[in-house]
Amino acid sequence: MKRFVAVVVVLLVLVAALVIGVFFGLGFYLSPQNTLAKTDTIVAISGGETDARTDEAVRLYQDGWAGHIIFSGAALDPNGPSNAEAMASRAKSQGVPAAAISLDEASTNTRENASDVAAIIHRAGYTSIILVTSPYHQRRAYIVFRRVLGSGMTIINHSSYDQNWRRSEWWGTSYSRNLTLSELQKVLYELASGKSQ
Repeated sequence: MKRFVAVVVVLLVLVAALVIGVFFGLGFYLSPQNTLAKTDTIVAISGGETDARTDEAVRLYQDGWAGHIIFSGAALDPNGPSNAEAMASRAKSQGVPAAAISLDEASTNTRENASDVAAIIHRAGYTSIILVTSPYHQRRAYIVFRRVLGSGMTIINHSSYDQNWRRSEWWGTSYSRNLTLSELQKVLYELASGKSQ
């Protein structure tokens, strides 16, 4: 009986450790970060905190990590400029020359971001990118871009700053909890189906 109780206690401790590990590791799973290296281009996709994504792409460009930036995203307002054009305008106002910028102005979701950017990348003959998005979106973006671009493309994950989400404190507010769980659901859907929401 004592041995049975000891086994049960050990199993409970292991389950508790697993649950705690998953809980605290979830934010880090959603937000993979790689060591920076020089690449052919920086890809910044629009979405939440688009200005922060743009500014991080510009910083990477100015620091010499790539000589080119691709901004990706359709217009939120069909009567206004595309997100990509707005991002490019912001980048140019910070000193990035127009010749160093390419635009994908048609994509409306992550899968379209990847497929439309892939066309630009392949035309240019690029073989390596730094992928910039919000930290909670980084894993899903990487999965989709990896699937579309193939295993021969070097993809470096590097998130922008997000004022409302921290991978080490994703549970801190109801907003960040909801965002994390929603994004996890989308990642699992992507992994299970090969499709993106």
